[in-house]
Amino acid sequence: MKILMIGDVVGSPGRRMIRENLKRIRNELGLDAVIANCENAAAGSGLTAALAREFVESGVDAITLGDHTWGQKEFAAEIDSLERVVRPGNFPDCCPGKGWRMITMPTWRFAVVNVQGRVFMQSVDCPFRALEKMLAEIPRDVPVFVDFHAEATSEKMTFAHYFDGRVVAVAGTHTHVQTSDARVLENGTAFITDLGMTGPYISSIGRDLKPVTKKFLTGIPARFDVATGPSTLEGAVIEFDPAARRALAIAAFRERERPDGAPR
Repeated sequence: MKILMIGDVVGSPGRRMIRENLKRIRNELGLDAVIANCENAAAGSGLTAALAREFVESGVDAITLGDHTWGQKEFAAEIDSLERVVRPGNFPDCCPGKGWRMITMPTWRFAVVNVQGRVFMQSVDCPFRALEKMLAEIPRDVPVFVDFHAEATSEKMTFAHYFDGRVVAVAGTHTHVQTSDARVLENGTAFITDLGMTGPYISSIGRDLKPVTKKFLTGIPARFDVATGPSTLEGAVIEFDPAARRALAIAAFRERERPDGAPR
C-alpha cells in the first residue's frame, strides 16, 4: 500500500495546490491514503473547520497540526468536531482536540499521530513520553503514521530511531524545507527529517520576501504575509506492508508549478 504525507500547507497558494492537484496525484501514484500538515493553512497561521472540510473534499484523509494549532481564535471551539484532525499530543491535557485519531478507509484503517518537538520550540510535554502513551492506546494491529512537528534535525532523527520498528513512519514537519534523507530505518520505520512545504516557493518559507528581508536588514518587526506566485506541493510517498506494519520504501515527492502556473 502507498500513503502520501504532505509538508506544511501555507495559505491560499498551498490550499490551491491541494485543491487543483491532489486527486490527480492520488490516481497517478495509486495512493491508498493522504496525510497533510495544515497548521499554516489559514492565512499562514492555523486552521478552521471550513478549511479542514475543504481539504477532506480535495482528497486529504487526515490532517496534522503543530505550534500554530491555535492561530485562528475560533478553532479551539471547532477542533473536537473534526474527526480527521489531530493536534500535537504533547499539548496540555486540558486542551481540546486529540493527539491521535483512527482513520477508517473503505477496506483498511490506520492511526495518525501528531507530536511537537521541544528544541527551539515553545514549551510542551516530552514528545517521547507522549508518543509512548499514545501507542499504548492504539490497537497493535493498526499501522501508525507520525508527524513530528519539530525544529531541530537532531531531535527528529533521535525520535525516529527511538521508535524504529514501532510505527510505520516518522515524518518531520515545521521547517518548510524538504530534506534529502528519506530512508527506511533498520527495524522498518520510514523516516524523513522534513517533508517540506506546500505553498509559494519564491518566498521565505512561504512568506513574502520584502518584509522578511527588511526585518533581517533592520531588525524592525514587520507583518509577514503569505507570498503569491507559483507554488510547490512537497511530501513523501511511503510504501508499506499493512499486515506487518513495516515500511518497504520511502521517496521524497515534489510537484512544482512553472511561473506560468502549469505543473512540472
